[in-house]
Formats: sequence, C-alpha cells, structure tokens
Amino acid sequence: MGIVNVTPDSFSDGGDHLDPGAAIRHGLAMAQDGADILDVGGESTRPGADAVSVDEELERVIPVIEGLLASGIPISIDTSKALVADAALALGASIVNDVTALGDPAMASVVADHQAGLVLMHMQGEPRTMQRAPTYDDVVEDVAGSLLVAASVGIEAGIDPSAICLDPGIGFGKTLDHNLALLAEGVVRLRRTGHPVLVGASRKSFIAAVLGRSEPKERDTATVAAHVLAIAAGASVIRSHNVVMALQSARLADAIVRDQ
Repeated sequence: MGIVNVTPDSFSDGGDHLDPGAAIRHGLAMAQDGADILDVGGESTRPGADAVSVDEELERVIPVIEGLLASGIPISIDTSKALVADAALALGASIVNDVTALGDPAMASVVADHQAGLVLMHMQGEPRTMQRAPTYDDVVEDVAGSLLVAASVGIEAGIDPSAICLDPGIGFGKTLDHNLALLAEGVVRLRRTGHPVLVGASRKSFIAAVLGRSEPKERDTATVAAHVLAIAAGASVIRSHNVVMALQSARLADAIVRDQ
C-alpha cells in the first residue's frame, strides 16, 4: 500500500503533495513502481495534528482520487469520516482505511452499502492527545480485543468478514515498548483472528527512538526491517512511503517464509 498524503502537515511528507497534480503524479509513480493499493489521505493523523473539516478533506482528496483511478490500481481512502468515505467510494475507491476503527457511527453502514473493504486501525485517544502517557494492561491483548469489537460492529452492519483488515496502529497512542511488542507479538495475535493484517511502520518515530534518526526520510532502511519481520509474522499488507524498497523486501520475505 503506497501512501499518498494530500496534507500540509503529515509527519514525513507534509506539503510535498498538497497540490492535486503533485499528488496524482506521486501516486502514479508509486503505481509504476509496483504498489498494489494507493492510500489517499487528506487529514494528517500525526501526534498533535489538528482536525480538518469534511469540506476541506473532500477538496483535497476527491481530485486526487479522480486522477488516480485511471491507473487501474485499487484506491483506499484514508479517512475517519463517513461522509468523506461515502464520496470517495461513490467515485470509485474500493477500500476505507479508518484510523479510528469506526469512530464515526455511520462508517460501517457506508462501507457495507458500497461493498467495500475496510481497514480497522487501533488508536488510543485521538491524534492531538494520543501520545500523552498511553497505558495498557496488556498492549497485545488490549489492541486485539478492541479491534475485534470494531470488526464485529462492521460485520453486524453487513460488511463481509473477509473484507475487514486489522491494523495494530503502530505509533498511535503507543510508547516505544508498546510498538515493539505489537511488532514482535501483536501481528501473530491479530493474524490468528482470521482477518488479514496491515502493518504501517513506515518512517515512524519509534524508529528514531531506537536509531536516533530524526529525519523521517532517513528511516526507510529501518522501515524495511520492521515490515519484513511483520510479513514473517503473517502481515498481508504493508503501508509504505517508499514503494520500491517495500516491494523488493516484501517479495523476498514472501519467497523465504511463504512460497516454499
């Protein structure tokens, strides 16, 4: 899954592709590089990020989705708002990537009505406050339990269980130890639910906490390590800023652990 951020303030590439034309060119380049899905988002969810209105989010993402649909690659709309998801799915997107795991009560019905795919991501709190001393009794079980509750809500609304993907939410209301535990044990636990698992560790700050790399774009090599281990643990989708490195590493990981 290639990341197409149409935002001025995302932690890694905020402002790089705010112009729709730039975002479309970036997405098409990712498609050419081999991305299987393009994830288009118009609201930053980095720690401390401010909320964006429905109208502003639509203004950012709709022209980009229109421009990317011609590539033939499945488009995911990265949003927590049912109104934005509905507009994107009506246009031709086929997946909703919801970082609030159905925080909007109308989201499940929207996804079901469009017979779309759904990514449920775990986040403790909300972006403006999520990194203020996050705590868990058992981060692996707490995250798995929360996501299974959300998945059951989606299934009850009519979403095909096989179309629901679970994301442990690396970096979203987690300390370094929480993130490492979710990568070490959480992916395996989520895979046992029967739902496919998505992992998005790309350029995140836990890498800097381990390696001291303050510049997000210098974290791609370490991102590969995290994603390869996630694939070995059973992840089905990796969400990355650097499609070339992600694709090469994923193919080799698959050859080692899945294609024997």
